[in-house]
Amino acid sequence: MVLLQAVVASVFMERHWATVTQRLSTAVVQDIAAVIDVIETFPEDGDYSQITRIARDKLDLNILVLPPEPLPAPAPSPFFNILDSVLSEEITRQIARPFWIDTVGDSRLVEIRIQLENHMLRIFANRNSAYASNTHIFIVWMVGTSLVLILIAVLFLRNQIRPIQQLAAAAEGFGRGQPLPADFRLRGASEVRKAALAFIQMRDRIERQMEQRTQMLNGVSHDLRTVLTRFRLQLAFFADSEDRRELEQDVDDMQRMLEGYLAFAKGEAGEDVGSLDLEAVFARLESEAKLKGRDFSSVIYGESTIVVRPDGFTRAIGNLVSNALRYGNRVEVTARHDDRWLTINVEDDGPGIAANDREEAFRPFVRLDTARNMDDGGTGLGLAIARDIARSHGGDILLADSALGGLRAMIRIPA
Repeated sequence: MVLLQAVVASVFMERHWATVTQRLSTAVVQDIAAVIDVIETFPEDGDYSQITRIARDKLDLNILVLPPEPLPAPAPSPFFNILDSVLSEEITRQIARPFWIDTVGDSRLVEIRIQLENHMLRIFANRNSAYASNTHIFIVWMVGTSLVLILIAVLFLRNQIRPIQQLAAAAEGFGRGQPLPADFRLRGASEVRKAALAFIQMRDRIERQMEQRTQMLNGVSHDLRTVLTRFRLQLAFFADSEDRRELEQDVDDMQRMLEGYLAFAKGEAGEDVGSLDLEAVFARLESEAKLKGRDFSSVIYGESTIVVRPDGFTRAIGNLVSNALRYGNRVEVTARHDDRWLTINVEDDGPGIAANDREEAFRPFVRLDTARNMDDGGTGLGLAIARDIARSHGGDILLADSALGGLRAMIRIPA
């Protein structure tokens, strides 16, 4: 639009303003040339009052026939003064005499001085007679129209962009497990409405699949726990012996493995978003560390209350801290909560994990041979579960070297 207005203004300036000014100035100079021709036919001591009257009444020119005198020094040429340049060209072409003009001294008049053989002719012409003075009206109208059109375009684009922004926010919130905003509606251009409808349908399909999976896993979990409970009851009737204790340990291992598999398969399906107090979580983890005889310290920078899926996020932090307590004697937890991110670092002084093995440690059921892993003697799902939880919140977990000499696990999610 700006380019279009610039082209229109350029064409107008070239074709209208300059052309009209050229024609008006040509007519004024022709009148002046006619006056000069009449003056030069008069005797040197003649009476010029008749010529002055006719020029004033018929040609709208105020002239003074003065004795010879030098022309004033040329004034600096005004910047982009089309009247000055056009008048100078016409006087040079039609009159061809020494002259001096002033087009800026008076806003209503143009003063022209022409040196004749025996006189100095001083002319005052109406500025509007030689200049297209209504051009500024067109420019103001054009600029005003452009501003109105730009304002309308901005309002239109904002109304079209707002549904796209709401759709993006809804998609991001759905990725974090948040419900659709109450003001989310199908609106905007037809393409935007189609995209929003497709998103809603996709969300409904995903929620149905998650609900079906949750129901299936709940059924499987119930059946398997029933079998394990029957094992425990049957073992209770056995006499106390080493074989019984080994079988009970096997049942406990099976129970732990079952819980790990189901936790990994379920993820955070069905859990709603809510508030979680990090201070309470860290206090509970500190109590567990003391029971194991480990040193534990925690610090929170910023607000301690966060909005997450409480059970799932607590499980993720618990997995990281349990891993650190298992392999280290000293554990430090640092949480930073600002306007954009929540970052939690869990550091220990254990053996750590080699840089080449860190991504491999996140794979389900993988156990590292030369380093440690999340579930020593367990399922090998601890890190995988923790990362899935972090990613379901729109973040991730990264592993690095700790300043304590062991492993640093950093979980980072949007605030």
